[in-house]
Amino acid sequence: MELTAFEEKWDKTHPTISQSWRRNWAQVIPFFAYPADIRKVIYTTNAIESLNMSLRKVTKNRGSFPNDEAMLKLLYLALRNIAKKWTLPIRDWKAAMNRFSILFEDRMPNL
Repeated sequence: MELTAFEEKWDKTHPTISQSWRRNWAQVIPFFAYPADIRKVIYTTNAIESLNMSLRKVTKNRGSFPNDEAMLKLLYLALRNIAKKWTLPIRDWKAAMNRFSILFEDRMPNL
């Protein structure tokens, strides 16, 4: 019902989102089974996608590179800047850990 409401509101401007969710519903719905605290951490900690997006952003505006070494240098510098952000703690991690300890008590180590 919520997806239908989402479609009614957003399909005029963003039709591919609901279409993609419907096609991949079996993979999407388990995500919503988690409480909001956990969903927020799962969504915001997808480090690989974040890294790929950051590297694409750096190379996107460059039409071409004079040689492979120039591209490697640009990616190296970008990775150095991106890595500085990795020292920050995961936002809302404590709330998510509390939820994990309740939901998965048998899997959580005694802290």
